[in-house]
Amino acid sequence: MRVLIAEDEVRLAELLHQALTEVGWRPQVVGDGTAALAAARAGGVDVVLLDWMLPGLQGPEVVAALRAEGNLVPVLMLSARGGLQDRIAGLETGADDYLAKPFELEELVVRLRALHRRAQPPSAGTLRAGDLHLDPAARTVTRAGSPVALSAREFDVLAVLMDRAGEHVSRFVLLQEVWDGNTDIASNVIDVHIAKVRAKIDTPFRRSAIQTLRGVGYRLDPAGG
Repeated sequence: MRVLIAEDEVRLAELLHQALTEVGWRPQVVGDGTAALAAARAGGVDVVLLDWMLPGLQGPEVVAALRAEGNLVPVLMLSARGGLQDRIAGLETGADDYLAKPFELEELVVRLRALHRRAQPPSAGTLRAGDLHLDPAARTVTRAGSPVALSAREFDVLAVLMDRAGEHVSRFVLLQEVWDGNTDIASNVIDVHIAKVRAKIDTPFRRSAIQTLRGVGYRLDPAGG
């Protein structure tokens, strides 16, 4: 996913660039509103992460200009203003989401991914990673042409990993996507389900599709392992 970061605080911009790169995305950083507007207009951007207070054009002015031109690229507005009226004002500019500083990086990643997902046309197409195929509509999984029986939760875990094949998927993302955040991140429930999925899609086929990234989360090999 290509993320345009418009942030004039150099240290924060560097942190955001590093964090989103580690997720597996392709971030681009600009330091003022004029450059942000030009980059968004140029296209090739999936989501814009836009600070409210920027040199040149401020965040709301950038969003207003884009929307006036019919540019509907998803925008997440960042601001140190966290009051209700500030959040409302941020959304009324045309931004799609609003996040007050300071924020947790994992929450930022989840919000950006949600914006990107909502902007995509619905698709019931089969997800593929080598000879591993997952059909979201039929809720079926096959490996090398053989059906693989997964529980509902195991299927959802694999679907999240396959939808992000090649990307780093944190435990926080899995909790939000599969368990709706209704469990403790310190719980071993994710490890248990990952182990069960591996035992069904990897071990019998002598593959290693799901990789554990210590301190980060998991990654599914887009080639299927």
